[in-house]
Amino acid sequence: MPPAKSSWVCLPCRASFKQPGDSRHPERRCPRCAEPLIHVGAAFAPPPRRDTEGWRTLALLLREGIRFPMGCSCGPGYRPRTTAEVRERMAYARYSGEPPAVALLRAEVPWPAPSGTPGRGRRRRKRGR
Repeated sequence: MPPAKSSWVCLPCRASFKQPGDSRHPERRCPRCAEPLIHVGAAFAPPPRRDTEGWRTLALLLREGIRFPMGCSCGPGYRPRTTAEVRERMAYARYSGEPPAVALLRAEVPWPAPSGTPGRGRRRRKRGR
């Protein structure tokens, strides 16, 4: 049986590659731009190349150390798909003191924020001329 393949990503090229796991060659290079590839895990589904917001969101997740490992028949779990979802979870992390990597994996943000911290209400504009 051949070794299982895992996903690798090149953020500058917005490209994803499935390659077999090989411990002898831990660092992979992008065949297009020769930049180092980032290992994202076996359960990764890349956004379309034209989806700028999806790739920006992916870059934020990877910067926080979040990957897409294959679990026991359940996949990687929840991952935000839009920058609005990332912003909401990062705001909750700031208010609650929770580490950003933990807050980004929450399927739902438990607003209102914990007591003693500001809420997430919008500021109202002052009317007048």
